[in-house]
Amino acid sequence: MNDDRLIANWQQVNKQVTKACEQANDLAKEQETSTRPASDVTLLAVSKTKPADMIAMLAEQGQRDFGENYLQEAVEKIKALQDQPDAVSIVWHYIGHIQRNKTRDIAENFDWVQTLERGIIAKRLNDQRPKDMPPLNVLIQLNIDDEESKSGCHPKDLPDLIAAIKDYDRLQLRGLMIIPAKSDTDAFKRTKLLFEKVKQEYPELTAWDTLSMGMSNDMAAAIANGSTMVRVGTAIFGARD
Repeated sequence: MNDDRLIANWQQVNKQVTKACEQANDLAKEQETSTRPASDVTLLAVSKTKPADMIAMLAEQGQRDFGENYLQEAVEKIKALQDQPDAVSIVWHYIGHIQRNKTRDIAENFDWVQTLERGIIAKRLNDQRPKDMPPLNVLIQLNIDDEESKSGCHPKDLPDLIAAIKDYDRLQLRGLMIIPAKSDTDAFKRTKLLFEKVKQEYPELTAWDTLSMGMSNDMAAAIANGSTMVRVGTAIFGARD
């Protein structure tokens, strides 16, 4: 993909995010509920399998948040870009499965982790987060549809996991992330309700503000149901290599 196409794709996705927010606001006004600006929704560019120069190009255009699934590949790109002027402001999100023997590299290189699902992983990330770095922002991955094929904390186990995480001083618990089943039309709504329930029941979670849900094909529905972060790869970068 050439640079012009990459930038055009990225601009188009930003327009789609803005349009989805406008549509959600129109509905909110009809229902006399609160509205929010498009700036409240973060676009996470999922850059797995894509080269560092594509990330640098989008960073030059103003894209800040990038998501990576594959740890070794991600660390190589992070190190390759760390001295480039536009890339130093990149916010790196780890969105892949977390193996116990990989937690140190994640803790040392990323700003966010969106796939936290077990207490033992939280403890390792907390213990291995360097003291000279800000606390690691973490989202709990929720298996909202109880699918055996997917990772994530089951909703019934969420209180126990929150209790295990919330007092770690090197982690900042920010919210929830889901990858719903394609057939589940109300997963976003149920997750939003659970998100708000946690916010009410745990007032000590002062940074609880992020709901990561929605991808290339369903981000409008996710935004309509309260998503604050959409994860988009293919619509920006094209098909995986």
